[in-house]
Amino acid sequence: MENPNTAITSVSSEIGAIDVSIIILYILGIVALGCWAGIRNKKAHAATKANDYFLAGSSLKWPVIGLALFATNISTVHLVSLAQSGFDFGLAYGNFEWMAVFTLLILALFFAPFFVRAKVATLPDFLEKRYSRPSRDMLTVLSIVSAIFIHIGFALFTGAVVLKGMFGFPLEASIIGVALLTGLYTVVGGLMAVVITESIQTIILLLGAIILTAISWFKVGGWDGMAMSVDPVHLTMLRPTGDSSGLPWYSVLLGFPVLGIWYWCTDQTIVQRVLAAKDENQARLGAIFAGFIKILPVFIFILPGLMCSAMLEQGILDVSQFPMKMVDGEMVKDTSGTYAFMVRELLPVGVKGIVAAALLSALMSTVSGALNSISTLFSYDLLKRVRPDTSDKTLVLAGRIVAVLAMFVAILWSTNIDRFGNLMEGFNSVIGNVAPPITTVFLFGVFWKRASAFAAQWTLYIGTAMGGTVFACDMVGYKIFGNTPFLMVPFYLFVICSVVMTVLSYWKPHVHTEESSVLFWKTPLEPLMLSGGGSGLKDYRVLSIILFVTMVGLFYTFR
Repeated sequence: MENPNTAITSVSSEIGAIDVSIIILYILGIVALGCWAGIRNKKAHAATKANDYFLAGSSLKWPVIGLALFATNISTVHLVSLAQSGFDFGLAYGNFEWMAVFTLLILALFFAPFFVRAKVATLPDFLEKRYSRPSRDMLTVLSIVSAIFIHIGFALFTGAVVLKGMFGFPLEASIIGVALLTGLYTVVGGLMAVVITESIQTIILLLGAIILTAISWFKVGGWDGMAMSVDPVHLTMLRPTGDSSGLPWYSVLLGFPVLGIWYWCTDQTIVQRVLAAKDENQARLGAIFAGFIKILPVFIFILPGLMCSAMLEQGILDVSQFPMKMVDGEMVKDTSGTYAFMVRELLPVGVKGIVAAALLSALMSTVSGALNSISTLFSYDLLKRVRPDTSDKTLVLAGRIVAVLAMFVAILWSTNIDRFGNLMEGFNSVIGNVAPPITTVFLFGVFWKRASAFAAQWTLYIGTAMGGTVFACDMVGYKIFGNTPFLMVPFYLFVICSVVMTVLSYWKPHVHTEESSVLFWKTPLEPLMLSGGGSGLKDYRVLSIILFVTMVGLFYTFR
């Protein structure tokens, strides 16, 4: 008698009319909602105001901020690469999700208050208030480049990989099609359109991921069934030196904070939602809320990849149907197709369409958020500087034009990303070359009174040059740091940048202005001495402690 778990019918492997209808309706609905939100926001004011377009009128509250932070972060890069890493290495890459919670706490406690108090539209603007104009200019350029090449480029490529694996759509056509549709409502609607659509997309994304996880859990036989079919080390987070994942525990402890603080605390694409908060407390609560949601990806994005490996081992899934690729003249498993393979083989007709909508949610939310941050950076930090008297209407128009141009550059770059083996490692390796100098100048600026404008400027210059050199050498196959774990590279660069920052700050001390003299903490405990914004669970300090203890418990459980 045939095992019912192996009875994956041919119907379930096909894409039905219902699936296609769901996908089309979803795309039309999101584009229409985004355009409507932007037009409605514009009509609510007598004129097109830059603050309304770029920062949603500084009106966002914590639920929207938290959902938007999560939606912008979770792109198809995560859906594809986390499932791939779960298949290849088990839970190890879950460190990137759970360690992010600690950096979100750093954002809530230490960075968000200054960003809101300084009333800045961009993070480069904050650097000018704390340091100087040259620091602002350098960060603007780095932020625009990282938004195009990291956020949009990787998201478009991985989204196209999934759509090709699920539906057979051509790679280039998928990239161009999704890019144009997402760009449409982002350019028309601004940040208000972005955050409203992101809130909807987050719910759909979580729904689709939970459905796939639940079906996989049932078929594999739960935790015990999975555990019997995989290497026991794949069920742990903290790995020893020499582990095949390339993520020994010490590299996570030392290297991830460099990436995490840049990504969650200083990257315009992510932090723009916090800058648009109604007040300081809403900004803090929004970041903490996002931290609680970040617990989920290990269970609904990484675990399915591990369960897929177990189902192949058990014979529940047909290994002959798993995607393959040619490497050095030999056919090997193409594990980047893990998520698409599971959707195609496990889900019934109709449900495939929901999960495909979730994939598009992840892709479109990341691209839309990055496009909006690019237009904001260009209009406020470049155009406004050259032409201080530029009208709000012109700022918005210029931002829209730049967003369109950025999208075309990202499309060209995204077709070259397949050169990376493991997408998650490639994604974080690129970030690792950008993050160190930026993390350094922000950390020193917020926590050290003596951090000087001269030191910040040259730390950004020197650190960027070092990161660019390391990246260029990696691209041609020469590794400057040898076979060291890839997360240790940003740590080493951070140490060098910290030395540069310290030495130059003593050499040319900072002369504080009235504005900069209030943009650093006198002691690290000062944020905890401020008003909590309420009592009990309304107090950000209480919520921070609960979240911190929860994460320590999770790491201990899966150690």
